[in-house]
Amino acid sequence: MSLPQPDAEALAHSARLRARMLEELAGSGWMPFSRYMERALYAPGLGYYSGALQKFGSGGDFVTAPELSPLFGRSLARQLAELMAHSAHSLIEAGAGSGRLAADLLAELERQGALPERYAILELSADLRARQQALIAAELPHLAGRVHWLDSLPEQFDGVVIGNEVLDAMPVERLRAGTDGIEQAGVGATADGALEIVWRPAPPELAAEAQALGFRDGYDSEINFAARAWVAEWARRIGRGALLLIDYGFPQAEYYHPDRRTGTLMCHYRHHAHTDPLWMPGLNDLTAHVDFTAVAQSAFDAGMSLAGYTSQANFLLNCGVLDLLDRDADALTRARENTALNRLTSPAEMGELFKVICTTRGLDDLPLLGFARGDRSHTL
Repeated sequence: MSLPQPDAEALAHSARLRARMLEELAGSGWMPFSRYMERALYAPGLGYYSGALQKFGSGGDFVTAPELSPLFGRSLARQLAELMAHSAHSLIEAGAGSGRLAADLLAELERQGALPERYAILELSADLRARQQALIAAELPHLAGRVHWLDSLPEQFDGVVIGNEVLDAMPVERLRAGTDGIEQAGVGATADGALEIVWRPAPPELAAEAQALGFRDGYDSEINFAARAWVAEWARRIGRGALLLIDYGFPQAEYYHPDRRTGTLMCHYRHHAHTDPLWMPGLNDLTAHVDFTAVAQSAFDAGMSLAGYTSQANFLLNCGVLDLLDRDADALTRARENTALNRLTSPAEMGELFKVICTTRGLDDLPLLGFARGDRSHTL
């Protein structure tokens, strides 16, 4: 594995997080992989999303759709305006990253005359929250008063909840079918203080879930119980409105296809992808693809209805992304827009891998703009 060498500050940051993990392991001897992933991503002040290192954009570790072009947020705003018109004029964005999507959505909703009365952001990272506040204050000072930050999920909410690349960063359990049954991955410490993956027999409830998903003969993959619980919590709290999520993933039958024998867990550091989640904890992003069947089932079990599921390309085209291109711009601007559009919609880029799913309550039979053509709900 050849990765860029972290600088001294980054190395020290990772060493502090590793030391915290070793302290925890000194007491328990072993932690489930989901616990390790949670600490690597969200440990206060040291986890990947909790620390102050740059994460998004060309200078970070990966580029999200909102960072590519305002075309993404402007297209999405059209769907959000439709949903708010039939529920309530309130938006909550979960995990707002740099704040780029919030700024683009607010600007476009203002152009449409469809501004939410309240735009709330649920953000766990104090560093990211500060960056979001600074960006919105700089670009939309006249709208800053509409934006509020939440420390926890509201008890009840009417309106639209939006999450872009939220579920893929939730801690997963890693399981495999071994010769003695289903095993659960965890993290332990070697005699010289290094972290290592250690497999143990899985508890009955985890083993039963893996067997139900078809884990057989050395099959090794992950299950995102945290995402299921998160979706169910939102579904219970939304009174009249929608939960709209955008992420990369598959329907369950495709996710756990027999040929996908090593799961989807990936790590990202300075635009390099690798498969060692123990490398430099706190410096690189750890992600797993989303099981959209489980997402839909969790929402349904909590009382919501599936309103649509499709690819990101279909969704953006349905929302009129082509109409948003600046036909009168100079040649360089048009070229940049076309490049961004290609990355957002091409099957070889984000267009097919990323999916959009929408579940609703109190909005049954409402035809949604983003799913007018190419709805794939039947595949879930």
